[in-house]
Amino acid sequence: MATVDITEKTFETTLNSNDIVLIDFWAGWCAPCRLFAPTYSAASEKHPDIAFTKVDTEAEQTLAAQAGISSIPTLMAFREKVLVFSQPGAIDAAALEQDITEVRALDMQAIHHGLAADKSMAGS
Repeated sequence: MATVDITEKTFETTLNSNDIVLIDFWAGWCAPCRLFAPTYSAASEKHPDIAFTKVDTEAEQTLAAQAGISSIPTLMAFREKVLVFSQPGAIDAAALEQDITEVRALDMQAIHHGLAADKSMAGS
């Protein structure tokens, strides 16, 4: 599966339509972003069940700001609409594969339970 550009308008739909969503926040002028792009693209071919998406931080400045992006490239992973991973900097193929393995292995029931507990504590 190829990478897909997402925008502020398609962000929520993308999260709602996919179990795992990886997002590469990048810009055309960023040399590390350009170096990471082929690694990210190759991983998208190996994992067709994951949505590999990209956000051009120049074109989508509001979305980048909402995501708290202060350094690019930044890779984020969402699972079941929950942000479970965020890391700035270009990574190599082995590190990306390790991150994907870890995201797949997460106990989402426990994470959702913890989030619910946090919400109830905040409300008391």
